Amino acid sequence: MFKLLKILWNSFRMAMLELKVHKLRTLLSLFGIAIGIFCIIGVLATISSLEHYIKSNIEKLGRNTIYIQKIPWGPHDENTPWWKYQKRPELTSFEGKELKKRSKLVSNVAYSMFYTSNVSYGNVEVNNIQWAGVTEDFDKILSVEVEYGRYLSSAEFERGTNSVVIGYTVATDLFGSAEYAVGKLISIGKKKGIIVGTLKEQGSSIDGWQFDDKIIVPHLFCKQVADEKYAGGFIIAKANESYAVEDVKDELTSILRTIRKVSPTEENNFALNDISATADPLKAFFSQVTIGGWAIAGLSLIVGAFGVANIMFVTVRERTSQIGLKKALGAKSRTILTEFLLESAFLCVVGGLIGLLMVWLLTLFISSVLPFPIFIAPNIILLAFNICVVLGVLSGIIPASIAAKMNPVVAIRSK
Repeated sequence: MFKLLKILWNSFRMAMLELKVHKLRTLLSLFGIAIGIFCIIGVLATISSLEHYIKSNIEKLGRNTIYIQKIPWGPHDENTPWWKYQKRPELTSFEGKELKKRSKLVSNVAYSMFYTSNVSYGNVEVNNIQWAGVTEDFDKILSVEVEYGRYLSSAEFERGTNSVVIGYTVATDLFGSAEYAVGKLISIGKKKGIIVGTLKEQGSSIDGWQFDDKIIVPHLFCKQVADEKYAGGFIIAKANESYAVEDVKDELTSILRTIRKVSPTEENNFALNDISATADPLKAFFSQVTIGGWAIAGLSLIVGAFGVANIMFVTVRERTSQIGLKKALGAKSRTILTEFLLESAFLCVVGGLIGLLMVWLLTLFISSVLPFPIFIAPNIILLAFNICVVLGVLSGIIPASIAAKMNPVVAIRSK
């Protein structure tokens, strides 16, 4: 064990000495390694961060959740023109109630409709705020986080009261701070609403449920100002965990066709969408970008490997007499081989650290520009370290073998 530690220390010391004595030569040779690690860590970190961001936003759409709408997500049937989707009848709250009543495979069903108006308090007015008129199960399916006050109660849904939960941006625009919004009476269009709660700030979102600039009201209250036929409403159904989503979709399709009296020969005049419709294209996109990153990184790493191999060839030539002296004093060939392989690996690790530093600096800049933070996961750093070690061993194996096979007498006499 002590001997192994001594070999490791000597190899590390010689690698650092090489870097210190021949700074420019070594750094230029390690530049390819640094760029390769920079490419692969940069791509993997960005993809991992983006994937995490998308998944966290998708969670807000609801796991095992089916969206019943007029238009399907993802690629559309080429045989169905767009105008046919638009002519489909709107979803209604009645259909939502019937689905919940008849379905045996869903736990919750909610209906949501929309209306847009100005919202004001005193002399302050905010324009074009979207109402989300929802039914009672809405917060049981989607993530609705209240920061101040409370969410709408069952009694308020049942009576269609003018209770309102407002988004963070609406609250700050009206009152300067979301904390002071609860209990205030505001004008929403031609109606009055009492604020019972304000939502936590979401920030930028790609999930389609951006509540910062919306207000949530009971569905029956929203119906007082908007007609369901023109409100662009839809139904959200939460499947029981024990059932497959496809089975639930089949059941809901059958029930809704019955409710709408669609004949067996007619196609569906509605669409059942779930997260898998968007997940598969995203997976394909991420894999393609990752392959591209590996390809660029691979070229850079090959160039870097040749640079490190060149350093090791020069190092072996410069230390020929030292190698001969070590062998004359009893050093075994495998010890010489191990020392040079470790030194080559350490040099590659130094190149990898430079690349990692470059990525870290880049993440600081990109995170301030993108709507999501870039983070370098520990498993990515471990992967980069393993790549550097393997590359170092491969780069140094020929020079190290030459050093290990040297004749001690010939090596000592060389200059």
